[in-house]
Amino acid sequence: MPQRVAVSDGANKKTSRVRVAVRLRPFMGNQDENDEGPCVKGLDSQNLEIINWRNATETVKYHFDAFHGEQTTQQEVFLSVKPILPHILNGQNACVFAYGPTGAGKTHTMMGSSDQPGVIPRAVREVCKLVKAKDDNEGWDYSIGMSYLEIYNEKVLDLLSPSSLDLPIREDKDKNILIPGLTHTTISCFSDFDKQFVPASLNRTTASTKLNQRSSRSHAVLLIKVVRTQRALPHRQQTGKLYLIDLAGSEDNRRTGNQGIRLKESGAINLSLFTLNKVVDSLNSGTAVRVPYRDSKLTRMLQDSLGGSAHSVMITNIAPEYKHYFDTFSALNFASKSKLIVNKPFTCETVAVPVLPVKRAKEDHEAGGSGEPPKKRQKDEKKTEQDGSSPSSHFHSSSEPSVMERLIALEKLMMNCQDKDKLSMLKDVAQSRMEIQELKEKQKEFESNAKLFSRLTGEGSGAKHEAAFKNSTAPLQRKQSAATKANRQQAVVQPLQVSQIQPLQQLVVVKKQSVCVKKKEKKISELVEPPDGKENFMETGWEFQLDTSVLEHSRQKILHVLNTGSLKELKSLQQIGDKKAKLILGCREIHGLFIKLEDVMKVEGMTAKRFSTFMKANILSAMG
Repeated sequence: MPQRVAVSDGANKKTSRVRVAVRLRPFMGNQDENDEGPCVKGLDSQNLEIINWRNATETVKYHFDAFHGEQTTQQEVFLSVKPILPHILNGQNACVFAYGPTGAGKTHTMMGSSDQPGVIPRAVREVCKLVKAKDDNEGWDYSIGMSYLEIYNEKVLDLLSPSSLDLPIREDKDKNILIPGLTHTTISCFSDFDKQFVPASLNRTTASTKLNQRSSRSHAVLLIKVVRTQRALPHRQQTGKLYLIDLAGSEDNRRTGNQGIRLKESGAINLSLFTLNKVVDSLNSGTAVRVPYRDSKLTRMLQDSLGGSAHSVMITNIAPEYKHYFDTFSALNFASKSKLIVNKPFTCETVAVPVLPVKRAKEDHEAGGSGEPPKKRQKDEKKTEQDGSSPSSHFHSSSEPSVMERLIALEKLMMNCQDKDKLSMLKDVAQSRMEIQELKEKQKEFESNAKLFSRLTGEGSGAKHEAAFKNSTAPLQRKQSAATKANRQQAVVQPLQVSQIQPLQQLVVVKKQSVCVKKKEKKISELVEPPDGKENFMETGWEFQLDTSVLEHSRQKILHVLNTGSLKELKSLQQIGDKKAKLILGCREIHGLFIKLEDVMKVEGMTAKRFSTFMKANILSAMG
């Protein structure tokens, strides 16, 4: 299996400001009611004004990337989103989300209807069209997948596979947000998407309030993932994600009349939107303060989109009626702050890495000439065969993975550096390979010494040889540390120095463990099998003062309880709790009845010391 290394487009870092479009819902109601008209008026395609509530003769003006008036069509709104869609085919992320108070038309903007589809179906259709239009001669294979979820009462729920499970939100080492357990379905065209999306949308939580007959009670997030893979080497793979989000609207419970469950839902919605405001304020503050992404599941999902790595578009929906004045005013202020946020998109790419770069380096080193005579090389090879180890075994030693990773890092650095630095990098790589070869040969010598050391028996001779072995390795360690100081940039040497001493240390540890095990087995055997012809181990201390018949009767009584007792009866024995009683029952089912009391030591955790205490306590208890 080829290894893959994630890379980003670091040589071409660009920033992308969050684009903000405002859509004004048509006026609903009687224009002559209370002699009040709309409180918001559009000025042109980018500017609008709202009446100043402190002074009705004045207005407050706003400027955005796009303003869509009451007569704007769904297609015109989609044109504000369309420019960011091609980015996901190049391994970058994009996000579109609708924001605004309840009843302002967010769901209509994102979902639409059968005759007036919204941003979500139009965006997916456009992505499928872009993928289909790609020329096969470009050498890339494309695949499209989708996931659909909702955030309801701070719980992440899968809409494609409905269940009551609250899915966790995680973050990988590259700061990418992911949700383990979320259903991911592959689609090939828009009709495949429509078959999955329409039934899943019906699973979304909605309810009726005084302000909206079908109010969204959750935030809905649709994820479209496009993965393209290069057919030829090095099989680059780029992954782009498109988040399409329909947020639930902020609500004033005094006007919506929410009670009970609706009130709890409204509290969760308002809390998540309040956290969203705090995130925007933190990003705009320009200081090194903590951005509270983790304070809400919604902001956690939007971490890539606000201040992250995505090309983002926010569509702010507002209502023109005076009764929605403060909601509209707050939404416009939030949109005005959001357009100041700057994201830093990058390409998420993985590249296949050669499987055996170290082997190639070894062959190049031998072919290019390392200054070592051929006769000496043949002599070393014969010595290796006599030691019982082959070059392949050394090649796959424990130090190889770190060496390979460091060589890969050097080669990647060499590929990314400027032309004037390539010559020096080539020299560094060649020098690194030479040092690796020398250290491999030294490692062969260490391993042969370790094998000789393992054959030695006796603690005295073992200690002498261990001291001699350490003395023989000391000059080499000093030599290697000096070489490391002289070439600090050659970081590939350090892992081999550490790994060369490991075989010896492991042998010493194993020997100590074996001694401990033998002592422990000897101690147990003395307890189980009494020495000097004694009848049982209980007679080595206080027990020999007891009557033999009474002692035997107590032992048989304890053995009877162990073999026939229930869980409750086993717990009545001294030193036996609930856990130990269950272990005794399990041991009895697996191994059968206990023939003698010493068989209880088969139970997990019943050591010889604990068994002695158990017998003493129960015999005295039975006699009392």
